[in-house]
Amino acid sequence: MTQHPRISKAVIPAAGLGTRFLPATKATPKEMLPVVDKPAIQYVVEEAVAAGLDDVLMVTGRNKRPLEDHFDRNYELESALQKKGDAGRLAKVQESSDLATMHYVRQGDPKGLGHAVLCAAPHVGDEPFAVLLGDDLIDPRDPLLQRMVEVQEQRGGSVIALMEVAPEQIHLYGCAAVETTTDSDVVQVSGLVEKPDPADAPSNYAVIGRYVLDPHIFDILRRTEPGRGGEIQLTDALQQLAQDEKIGGPVHGVVFKGRRYDTGDRGDYLRAIVRLACEREDLGPDFRTWLRSYVAEEM
Repeated sequence: MTQHPRISKAVIPAAGLGTRFLPATKATPKEMLPVVDKPAIQYVVEEAVAAGLDDVLMVTGRNKRPLEDHFDRNYELESALQKKGDAGRLAKVQESSDLATMHYVRQGDPKGLGHAVLCAAPHVGDEPFAVLLGDDLIDPRDPLLQRMVEVQEQRGGSVIALMEVAPEQIHLYGCAAVETTTDSDVVQVSGLVEKPDPADAPSNYAVIGRYVLDPHIFDILRRTEPGRGGEIQLTDALQQLAQDEKIGGPVHGVVFKGRRYDTGDRGDYLRAIVRLACEREDLGPDFRTWLRSYVAEEM
């Protein structure tokens, strides 16, 4: 099987306004909201680095400067912690600035995910790259992105992450029409539709926020007209790739059955915090005891 070029770059779109979390996101980027004691965006960057992608481009917008500050050095804070002899907190502060080589570009107009990805074209150039959406946190014990990179290197083209969802939930996602392959966790994608009516959905395979993309996607995005919601949809561009392999190779999907934490809405954000806190060695035992007591009292 042909071995394709090694992927080293990750793109993280982070220009959204976070309106579902107002008023908390009026002055704080939604990506900086804490999940236990780390901002959501740090989990995403850590995932990219764990998959071997240490060149990270963040697509930002207005009022997103705290994202850059978080991944930069804070000499005053580091000095204060050093003088206190607080080595533990000092290491946590320095960890985010040492994770990866970070780059930033602004998406001037909020024209959708496809447009945000297109903003990465000058940095990415003519090589495959990964896209990670910050609303989906993937448990590090379930290395989805690593598997996607592996599939792309083996098969070429583009690879998207898929999860089976209940049919009545498919209207919340992009949906893929698929065919089986020789790998049990890999399917070939023959078509995609953005947020279909359940009666019209080609499957219950939902697209979740991880992509490994062939650079031909940029040429398609430049020609893609605004679609659902008046935005340039990445799904529409991937549909063209799926229909014509000659453009940029096939589109495959990795079917993910691991642990995913959806921080895109308030309820799931809270559930993600509870699940992660329960699993922490330093917080879990006491927190689980309190949670059991609280639930028992409320029942």
